[in-house]
Amino acid sequence: MNIAVIDKLLLDFFADLQGYFALAGRTLVRIFRRPFYYREFAVQFDKLGFSSLFICVLTGLFSGMVMALQALIQLKPFAATSYVGGMVAATMIKELGPVLVSLMVAGRVGSAITAELGTMVVTEQVDAMRVEGTDIVKRLVAPRLKAMLIAMPLLTVVADAISILGGYVMSAGYGINPTMYLTGIPQFMVFQDLIEGLAKPAFFGFVIALTGCYVGLNTRGGAEGVGNAAKRAVVMSSVIILVSDFFISKFFVAFR
Repeated sequence: MNIAVIDKLLLDFFADLQGYFALAGRTLVRIFRRPFYYREFAVQFDKLGFSSLFICVLTGLFSGMVMALQALIQLKPFAATSYVGGMVAATMIKELGPVLVSLMVAGRVGSAITAELGTMVVTEQVDAMRVEGTDIVKRLVAPRLKAMLIAMPLLTVVADAISILGGYVMSAGYGINPTMYLTGIPQFMVFQDLIEGLAKPAFFGFVIALTGCYVGLNTRGGAEGVGNAAKRAVVMSSVIILVSDFFISKFFVAFR
């Protein structure tokens, strides 16, 4: 790989990075300005939020059951199975719940946002809207971003609750009663953990929506380009989620 290729890759990377943050800044400003496109927001909230509920419930249920099963196996030799509820709750609410739900939503919703906007770009619908004087960021990006900022914490709360329930279903087979299961939760968690469990999915929702919109609005190459853009958006969102999860966790640990 020669210097020219490396130079081009770096230029493309920083150009994308600049465009990404520029879109983020314009969108955040326009969220608080009229018109608010309430109908579009409601449609996007239904498509991006409620439509993802089943897969999030399924993810939370089996993740909680697996966590409880593994915890029971590890704790049983030490006669400490009463702590399984706290371990499941702490792990799911602080880490696995937000990350797993966000990755599932990124695969389902992020690709859908990119494909929808990418199709509008390649069929010149976005250009037609610009000619009419429509603010593309306010009309297309802001409603999707607002919908994801609200939907992701709600989906994560549902998934966390279902995971705790799934953990109890698995624990009940080992002779753990509901009181014993729930009593262990406060021993492993503090109020700050709940804040962390809501802050992460809100940020991840921002990343999913913004990445999908940015990649979708920069789609080129017809139908094949739309497919490549959807794949790229999912990969980018997933990587950013996993990397940012570490730094957010580090931030909250520093203030414990």
